Amino acid sequence: MRPEQLAAHLRKTLAPLYLVFGEETLLAQESADTLRAAARERGHAERECLTVDAGFDWNALRQLAASPSLFANRRLLELRLGNAKPGDAGAKALSEYAARPADDAVLLVTAGKLDWNTQKSRWFAALDATGVVVPAAPVESGQLPVWIERRLRERGLKPTPEAVLLLGERVEGNLLAAAQEIEKLALLAGDQPLTVDRVLAAVGDSSRYSIYDFVDAALRGQPERVARILNGLRGEGVEPVLANWALHRELRVLNALAFARDQRQPPETVFAAFAARKEIVWDKRKPSLLQALQRLTLADCRSLLDACARTDRAIKGIEPGSPWDALLMAGLRLAGRRLLPDEL
Repeated sequence: MRPEQLAAHLRKTLAPLYLVFGEETLLAQESADTLRAAARERGHAERECLTVDAGFDWNALRQLAASPSLFANRRLLELRLGNAKPGDAGAKALSEYAARPADDAVLLVTAGKLDWNTQKSRWFAALDATGVVVPAAPVESGQLPVWIERRLRERGLKPTPEAVLLLGERVEGNLLAAAQEIEKLALLAGDQPLTVDRVLAAVGDSSRYSIYDFVDAALRGQPERVARILNGLRGEGVEPVLANWALHRELRVLNALAFARDQRQPPETVFAAFAARKEIVWDKRKPSLLQALQRLTLADCRSLLDACARTDRAIKGIEPGSPWDALLMAGLRLAGRRLLPDEL
């Protein structure tokens, strides 16, 4: 169940247990708060918490579940995993609880990011089968305007499409900053339409990017975004070697795809070859790679690989020049735009 679906679900029912997990802190916190409020409204007045850390005794969960409430008829039990792994003992305890939930309690399990293997584990499946799983995943850039507009309208604001896009640029990758700016705008805008000028006057630039955002923008042919992200990464103190590593990784795949295309081989053969070497190309990245391939020749891909090598030498001080300038030129070239006629 997506976080935005949770409130409607809780108006109808309350499951015996919930698992809220994910790396998007704002969505995870708000989902957990919504669950706590719904539990209180249904009489779960007593709240008991367990925090999993090194040496945690999983019998504590069993004992808590078996102990009747002292002060209320119903309880909310919280198990905070954080980034800890349950291990065999925890997996067994969670599976046992899912098989026989406490009659007088709702269990809320919170966790950080859970990888794909963990989501296929027996304990995860047991919680999913008995209760409700709420993944707090990052909002992708393409969906951010939709998320922002919905949030603005929930606060009674009337944004123009241009204002939504501008706010998205100012807070991209930082949902907590987005929520804070929306609260500020709700105080300032009143009943007036939310325009670009109002956003410019009230909202600072809180963009937060990753090296993968840089590569994605380049693959998707978004040169302006490439420049904006690189500027943000540089301002945040990200090491250029990391951005160059991410770029080089994708260019290796592109180079193989371009070679396969010239040999009249399907892209699936390349993806299978990388998977055989334990270098999986995830399905969600394949469209961006194939999109970039449409505007690049094999020679272009090889030139871009050479550019990564030059950037690496500049980072190590072997070759003169700014690594960030080299990354910008390579990123723009991958996005389909050249800064200089003889570039690359």
